[in-house]
This record gives sequence, C-alpha cells and structure tokens, in this order.
Amino acid sequence: MVALNHTPVVKSEMLIRRPVEEVFEAFIDPEITTKFWFTKSSGRLEEGKQIRWDWEMYGVSDDIRVKAIKPNELIRIESADRTITEWIFTPRAENETYVSITHSGFTGHGDDMVNYAIDSMGGYTMVLCAAKALLEYNIKLNVVADKAPDAHV
Repeated sequence: MVALNHTPVVKSEMLIRRPVEEVFEAFIDPEITTKFWFTKSSGRLEEGKQIRWDWEMYGVSDDIRVKAIKPNELIRIESADRTITEWIFTPRAENETYVSITHSGFTGHGDDMVNYAIDSMGGYTMVLCAAKALLEYNIKLNVVADKAPDAHV
C-alpha cells in the first residue's frame, strides 16, 4: 500500500454585514487592520509590495509579499515562511460581504504541518470574528492579544 502525502489547506469564512468596499478596505488599510489583527504595519497592501506586520505584544513579526490585489475581490500574500494566504470578498447583498480566507503551502512533517494548519484556522477565524465586531458594531474584541496573555513580552 502506498501512502499519499497531502498538504493541509485551511479555510476560514464569515459573513460580515457591511459593503464589500468597506470590508476589503479593512484588510488593505493598516489604520483599520491594526484595530482587529496585528498592532503595527509598514504600509498599506499594494500588489508587488513587501510589508512587515508586527504583533508587538508577542514580540513577533512577519514579512509578507503582496502577490495579487483585485479591488473589492481578492488579496493574495506570501508570508516569510512561503505559505500563501488568499482572501476572497463576495458581495451577497447591498450591505453584506462573505469573506473566505484560504491558507496553504505548509511545509514540514506530518503532525507539525497539521498543528500549524490548526493554529492557522483558529487564528484566521478569530481575525474574521474581530473584523466582524469592529465593522458591524465598532467593538474592538482584542481576541488576538487576549488569545495568549501569558505570551506577551
């Protein structure tokens, strides 16, 4: 019997009851994104640009390369670890946007890849919940910072 190797692909999705232009902008503009995800960014997402995102409370950062941007439709980035994250924004009604985030390209062996994928799914789900709370109700949930308060530096 031959074992097949399958690399996990993570998908997190959520409906946000705001117009697609507003939801898309929340993920492009660090002035908004820092209210629900990372704490600092070297700039706005633009195709071909390299950006640094910081989570200052944890003392970690990620250097990402913006691979593709289609306004109000798609964002695709490559992280320093060579994984790919893609956001697809689908308008559902005048004030509804379905956001689908896919994260792929995990490397490593078996359990390490699976654990990374599980962490990624949880992280992107928290980000979508935090974005929803901010955009729909103007509430900052602080879920990213509060996920691991003992890990703060």
